[in-house]
Amino acid sequence: MIETPGQGLHEITSDVAGVLAGSDVRDGLCVLFVQHTSASLTIQENADPSARRDLESWLGRTIREDDPCWTHTAEGPDDMPAHVRAMVTDVSLSIPLIDGRLALGSWQGIYLCEHRRDGHRRRVVVTFVAQG
Repeated sequence: MIETPGQGLHEITSDVAGVLAGSDVRDGLCVLFVQHTSASLTIQENADPSARRDLESWLGRTIREDDPCWTHTAEGPDDMPAHVRAMVTDVSLSIPLIDGRLALGSWQGIYLCEHRRDGHRRRVVVTFVAQG
């Protein structure tokens, strides 16, 4: 379970690496899947925080809460935009494993994208598929 403080991109690279460290898989594939319709996953730059802020800002400008076309509003004005944001991003990721490490690039981090304004407990399923 990942606790999110609210809307935004929350880095979970160290959480995933910690789960990997507890396994005996050295080479293969890490598959992540978030079990929610208003949250998603992405791999993005983790070196400069302005990249994350720009991505969050773009999502907010592009998929607006105040769009008059939304009809699914029972859970609040951020509900339908959260579903659309999750639809245009990823709910699953596949990352190669090499020598017991995530084969991420130098500036890459794994992010849980919380698309609702309030914090939530999000379940991310982590599966390792060993090579060979």
